[in-house]
Amino acid sequence: MKNSAPTDFKSQILQGLPLVLPPKPSVRSKHSHAPNRKQLLSTEEKLLAIENALRYFPAEWHSELASEFAQEMETYGRIYMYRFKPPYPMYARPISEYPANSIEAAAIMLMIQNNLDPAVAQHPDELITYGGNGAVFQNWAQYLLTMQYLATMTELQTLHMYSGHPMGLFPSSGSAPRVVITNGMMIPNYSKPDDWERYNALGVTQYGQMTAGSYMYIGPQGIVHGTTITVMNAFRKVLKTGESSEGKLFLTSGMGGMSGAQPKAGNIARCVTVCAEVNPAAAEKRHTQGWVDELHYSLTTLVKRTREAMQKNEIVSLAYVGNVVDVWEEFYTAAIFVSLGSDQTSLHNPWAGGYYPASLSFEESNSLMVEDPELFKEKVQESLRKQISLINKHAERGTYFFDYGNAFLLEASKAGAEVMAKNETDFKYPSYVQDILGPLCFDYGFGPFRWVCTSGDADDLRKTDAIALAVMQELKKKAPKEIQQQMQDNIHWIEEAEKNKLVVGSQARILYADAEGRIAIALAFNNAIQKGTLKAPVVLGRDHHDVSGTDSPYRETSNIYDGSKFTADMAIHNVIGDSFRGASWVSIHNGGGVGWGEVINGGFGMVLDGSEATAERIRNMLFYDVNNGIARRSWARNNEAIFAIKREMERTKTLKVTLPHSVEKSILDTLFE
Repeated sequence: MKNSAPTDFKSQILQGLPLVLPPKPSVRSKHSHAPNRKQLLSTEEKLLAIENALRYFPAEWHSELASEFAQEMETYGRIYMYRFKPPYPMYARPISEYPANSIEAAAIMLMIQNNLDPAVAQHPDELITYGGNGAVFQNWAQYLLTMQYLATMTELQTLHMYSGHPMGLFPSSGSAPRVVITNGMMIPNYSKPDDWERYNALGVTQYGQMTAGSYMYIGPQGIVHGTTITVMNAFRKVLKTGESSEGKLFLTSGMGGMSGAQPKAGNIARCVTVCAEVNPAAAEKRHTQGWVDELHYSLTTLVKRTREAMQKNEIVSLAYVGNVVDVWEEFYTAAIFVSLGSDQTSLHNPWAGGYYPASLSFEESNSLMVEDPELFKEKVQESLRKQISLINKHAERGTYFFDYGNAFLLEASKAGAEVMAKNETDFKYPSYVQDILGPLCFDYGFGPFRWVCTSGDADDLRKTDAIALAVMQELKKKAPKEIQQQMQDNIHWIEEAEKNKLVVGSQARILYADAEGRIAIALAFNNAIQKGTLKAPVVLGRDHHDVSGTDSPYRETSNIYDGSKFTADMAIHNVIGDSFRGASWVSIHNGGGVGWGEVINGGFGMVLDGSEATAERIRNMLFYDVNNGIARRSWARNNEAIFAIKREMERTKTLKVTLPHSVEKSILDTLFE
């Protein structure tokens, strides 16, 4: 009986790697699977990859596993170790169901399982949460070991995670983070897209996206508030006085991961949304989950239905199961006016399933990207040139197009599309951060604060919504006029949150808030836990896509104009600063959102347990987590950030930030004539 496999959940977690070699699965599950990766490794490198994989297992298993892993490498381009996927269902259980010596470790286990829940994850069997390659782990052995470490660790240990690999538990202190995570932290000269393909195939690094490898993804809800803010304010830029967004059209694409938030955001912004998705399984999943209202498989019926919705001023979201390039073309021919246009396909990953060219079917693309990568690249770039050409035609009719920070314009420019401004440096279309989220939110300190109720009880989430609403309403009474609109938009959001049915997976919520709001909400949650109003601890976090967490010149820091948008000091200081101010876990990644080598981003998790010690951590860490970014943005001479940091220094006398002096333009104009 000693070697028999445990059957209960807690015992399976505590066991870690199995004591007896489990049977090889006969077929892959019916879940959506990651596209096969292109083959870049030499024979010698493939042997190294297999040797790397086998080091997780005892020598007596090596002979059988070696041939199996070689087959996975040859078939899928990666070694996922499907045999070791645990038999129990994958979802966020109530925190009390996890075996743990540390409440923070138990919360992290809950968050990991939420990120791999098939209802949440894009390709759960490949441990990929979203974005086509945003991984929690590289293989199932890493998952099993990590969960075992978390289940057995104490409050005086820290688990160090190297791109999915649990390096081990190290002695630390009670005030240290319980987990420190890095993903894809390459030497700069080895940070090109093909470098990711090569070193990920070797089993030595992974692409953690933003919140996948940080265990902080909460499904499409994680971006829907920011998308709603973006769409609402984009309409405010184009609508005439007295006009409503009802009956106006927002055209975009992508519904597989984070992009699945777009139809829901369009409904909340009260417009007609058409969102194209080439993967039928992804579109149908979002429809089943209630994130899009209707599915359409024919361009003819899509045109007819879109016209009808616009004429009747409907608030409705329509998914087209097909390529968005065809929609742009058909709508132009049919003279359907597109008020807002964007794109949220995963163009940070253009050659491995992030973008599907219009000239090929979904199945043809998945085959060609492996069988003939160079030809597939040509097809992608040809499609991008055509898409931009069509967008340019719509823009001439008055469409407001914005880049959604997914490297769409960047890759289009590399493909030779007509997307550059006259100065040949900037793009002709703005990033949504440049025009909207940067000056209206990030510079003022507003960003995607989020929380998860570890009880798993919807009633706890309902209570946190009410607490957050009361806090925001009280803060709005004394907020300056500069941020009244932001406060009102966020109050409206949290009032409507439950009605909009945003939960997928864990009982989680997102709410844009500044440092003052985040601290006040977190303290109120902590107090409610202490009093027993909430049944269990609450996990705090945020998207890396925030005020301070990310240095990304084509997205989060695209409205930084002093030349420093290509530096990454802010993100590095953010993760270090959070780590000793009270975060339960911290993470730093290369590549999230816009592509390998294009961004450095950091995140955190904090477990609220109702104690006074936690209250102090809330005040210290959340304050720094936001104001680090506002300080950097103010030094870049962003007026909104200068206003925000001056206001904060008036409130917090121990905060002293270096402020810029303005220079008269006339002094500079003639210097080099």
